Amino acid sequence: MSEKKSKKKSGGGAAKAKRSGSDAFQTFDQRTIQEFKEAFSIMDQNKDGFIDKNDLRDMYAQLGQVVSDSTLEEMIKEAPGPINFTMFLQLFGDRLTGTDPEDVIVGAFKMFDKKDTGSITEEQLNRILTNKRGEPLDEEEIKAMYKGNPPISGGQVDYKAFAKLITTGAQDELNKE
Repeated sequence: MSEKKSKKKSGGGAAKAKRSGSDAFQTFDQRTIQEFKEAFSIMDQNKDGFIDKNDLRDMYAQLGQVVSDSTLEEMIKEAPGPINFTMFLQLFGDRLTGTDPEDVIVGAFKMFDKKDTGSITEEQLNRILTNKRGEPLDEEEIKAMYKGNPPISGGQVDYKAFAKLITTGAQDELNKE
């Protein structure tokens, strides 16, 4: 796809922030870039400006997850070079324009599904959504989520159905603007 379409207009700063050889800064609006900066900052545990295997291991540990070295290495190998913020943004730009965002969300939840059952516990979901390292949901936002009837049964969350609900709801919000 040579031309990238966006539902929102990019701010003037996006073009200014563009790096040579990368159109990632033009793919996202300024608000989205700021959200990615916050995510990058959370993932860059040692604050050296790069995300490496140890940063990822530490981030998962804070979420109560133990991830194998091979899994961490696979994640790092997705980048063609060291993962600084520009590379991080490019990776997400490529992923989001090359795949269904629903698949990206499912992939994120799948990392917590150690037995590949297609579900995580409701407790895990709440821990993920209220984690202080990111932008945690507050009590009102959690209540609003439950009003949307997430696919939870017997304490298990069908994360594939939940991802569909999230992306459908997000699309509805974009259409309102």
